[in-house]
Amino acid sequence: MRTSDFWYDLPEELIAQFPAEPRDSSRLLVYDRKTKSIEHRHFFDITDYLQKGDVLVVNNTKVIPARIYGCKEHTGGKIEFLLLKRLDLTHWEVILKPGRIAKAGAVFCFGDKLKARVESIGEDGSRVVEFIYDGTFETILEELGEMPLPPYIKEKLSDKTRYNTVYSKIDGSAAAPTAGLHFTRELLQKVKDMGVEVVEVLLHVGLGTFRPVKVNDVTDHHMHSEYYEVSEQASRTINQAKAEGRRVICVGTTCVRTLESASDENGYLTACSGNTDIFIYPPYKFKVVDCLITNFHLPESTLIMLVSAFCSREEVLKIYDTAVQQKYRFFSFGDAMFIK
Repeated sequence: MRTSDFWYDLPEELIAQFPAEPRDSSRLLVYDRKTKSIEHRHFFDITDYLQKGDVLVVNNTKVIPARIYGCKEHTGGKIEFLLLKRLDLTHWEVILKPGRIAKAGAVFCFGDKLKARVESIGEDGSRVVEFIYDGTFETILEELGEMPLPPYIKEKLSDKTRYNTVYSKIDGSAAAPTAGLHFTRELLQKVKDMGVEVVEVLLHVGLGTFRPVKVNDVTDHHMHSEYYEVSEQASRTINQAKAEGRRVICVGTTCVRTLESASDENGYLTACSGNTDIFIYPPYKFKVVDCLITNFHLPESTLIMLVSAFCSREEVLKIYDTAVQQKYRFFSFGDAMFIK
């Protein structure tokens, strides 16, 4: 299977530059895999497609202000860091630009409170750096950092909270699990009041989201690893639902990758934590997930490949063509799709 098999044409004006207000007013394309039918709704209508006993799985990661700007010590050369993964108290994996001035041993200053020393360079161009500071790193980052919006979003985000879900809790992501951005607290409570169990898992979104698929053969692409956790309570709730024939509905591709990473070949989940580099593309037999809430993803991305594994590549491209014709809004701040 070739990367070009996942290409589609998208007019630039359909790339959403701002989040919908309120969150749940975004549009919702509903696709039924059995009947191959499409409905056009709004996200606040999601309750029409949920039922008592369903398990709704959400990713409670929180995006940090992971983009920081500084200069090289002594020379003053400008640098941009994007923090990807915390390795220990002072060490992080980052991507940066321009890379030519960031050789091993180089030191960069970010204001007068933070410095970083490059310790090593990865094969993919990422760096491991040691941060040097006094005080609390999170406090300094909150002061210096910007939310790491994707490059296709040209507008500044005035409210940092809009690039996090209302249920975000645990700091660590360099990008939002965007399917969850559509939920308001009120809508989530309405879902719970219906008898839907909401279960939290964790996957810190990192470099895998930013890396384009540069190989011609999909199978040659390697996903960057990302940290995930599934609690004892989450695994127990999901296992019980599967045993009783109830639906497990993932909010976003990150939840899909988490559950598929934490389950055995029979779909039995175990409480666990670690790093996953699972890459899901057609054909793939899903072990846990029954339905998916997701946004519209970039052409030739690993995310559209995952959705194509859930729903067939041909059907996904037809759906996306319909979404373009109907002028849905695409990517991180765009509209949503419910695949049942």
